[in-house]
Amino acid sequence: ADAERLIAKANAHPDQVFAGMFQLRVEPRYQKIRDIVQSGELGDLMRVLWIMTDWFRSEIYFQSGGWRATWKGEGGGVLLNQCLHQLDAMQWITGMPSRVSSQVGIGKWHDIEVEDDVTCYIEFPNGATGTFITSSGETPGSNRFEIAGTKGRFILENNTLTLTRNAVPSDEWSKTSKIGFQQPETTVEEIPIPGADAPHAKLMTNFVNAILDGEALIAPGTEGLGSVELANVMVYSGLLGQAVDLPMDSAAWEDKLKELITNSTHEKKTLEVSSDDFAASFRK
Repeated sequence: ADAERLIAKANAHPDQVFAGMFQLRVEPRYQKIRDIVQSGELGDLMRVLWIMTDWFRSEIYFQSGGWRATWKGEGGGVLLNQCLHQLDAMQWITGMPSRVSSQVGIGKWHDIEVEDDVTCYIEFPNGATGTFITSSGETPGSNRFEIAGTKGRFILENNTLTLTRNAVPSDEWSKTSKIGFQQPETTVEEIPIPGADAPHAKLMTNFVNAILDGEALIAPGTEGLGSVELANVMVYSGLLGQAVDLPMDSAAWEDKLKELITNSTHEKKTLEVSSDDFAASFRK
């Protein structure tokens, strides 16, 4: 609901520039994936998988800030704090889902009151399905992003992007093949991806240019609703124990969040904190 109010305020002042810091949108690997999907090179969307479990955080991390991992301070856990940029990239590439059903672990691996483990089943408007899995308690974790379509599949893992193309689309092959177990021939291509060069600076430069020269925004602020809504609806579905349709009822979620804040009895421990290298928190 806060995001919707912010967007409404921005829309009421069209003379002002409203942008978001969605830096994955300027990273070459995600730009390439979006081009592949949006161009139809993968065919019709069939399945999406993102396993994002390399967000390990120790107990000391959560106890080192009063706002961290609290309903009042953050409004959520691993989804809002760690995964928001991945959720933005996913919906930027595939479009928004139409329904989600989540299993959410509240303080499953840490002494916190918010989610630190999530497995979410996703449905898309065209019938495609997906799974988004994340955790801040697993190590060694994984980071694997996979999208399958009727014409092929890509996998992004360990900074390697692999595209497998079907010689014949799977739906066409299924209807025309005379052999029950045979699959269409495939070709495999490993696509070289240059590293991201100061993505935050690129977005800031774009923002300034939009103000000064009217340059089109790479990450309009209005599009921030997608990732925030996904983070919220995944938690909401898990708390309700049922599937939730999108767009979600933001007022109902706001009421639920207020209830969680009001009823919170969690107390943070006092722990000795060493100085951390926060550069390790950046996803490269």
